[in-house]
Amino acid sequence: MTDPPQDLLDGISGALASEGEVLQMTLVAFIALACYNVAELVVLVPSTLRRWQGLYFWSLLASGCIGVVPYTIGFMMKFFTHADSVLSVTILTIGWWTMVTGQSVVLYSRLHLVLRDEKTLRRVLWLIVANFFLLHVPTTILTFGANIVHSGEIAWVQGYNIMEKIQLTGFTIQESLISTLYVIETVRLLRIGAESTTRPGARCIMYQLIGINCAIVTMDLLLLGLEYANFYAVQITLKGFIYSLKLKLEFAVLGRLVDLIQDARST
Repeated sequence: MTDPPQDLLDGISGALASEGEVLQMTLVAFIALACYNVAELVVLVPSTLRRWQGLYFWSLLASGCIGVVPYTIGFMMKFFTHADSVLSVTILTIGWWTMVTGQSVVLYSRLHLVLRDEKTLRRVLWLIVANFFLLHVPTTILTFGANIVHSGEIAWVQGYNIMEKIQLTGFTIQESLISTLYVIETVRLLRIGAESTTRPGARCIMYQLIGINCAIVTMDLLLLGLEYANFYAVQITLKGFIYSLKLKLEFAVLGRLVDLIQDARST
């Protein structure tokens, strides 16, 4: 069987032969920053939230600790060590599942604060569940096929390349949709002058909520652009850092949003 060209395998197979030393060190720096952001969240989340329970609390911690950390460590093992492929791919796959879907669950868990339409909320939940099976499962099969079972076979590598673009596009649309709902509903609350937006500092929080969700969409589009430009190693490594940053931004504003809504309801 004819071996595929190195540029097709670069990164996917774990090789980074064509990447310069500066870029490799930059990728390591992003991996370190992603882990640092998660470590900061592990300290801030329990010390800030009054109740250590609920979908928001657990999805936030899971997306960071069981998501971002194993995802970045798995790819560090894959790119920069001679670790067994089964081990590195298994670790990064578990992390990827938890990080990506966990991110959407974090957003969903606080969506009801600005959106009261139960039918729309259920549709968002079903979208997250459906994409979990439609995007995670086939990508995982192709990941193990391209890296382990049929390592280096061009058909599996090409299949993985195609599915990688499909899943990233799908999850980008999913997160963009949820973020758009936040922006639309927050703008609506500001326009109608809802009670929760008239309290001191409330409008500032609402504007921050809009800004953060716009930033989330922008970062997702950046990753999507890198993927379609075939900067696989850069996109994969930067993804862990971006997801850790998104978690920090969401924690900073969504927690304040909860306090704002609860204070408005108690008066």
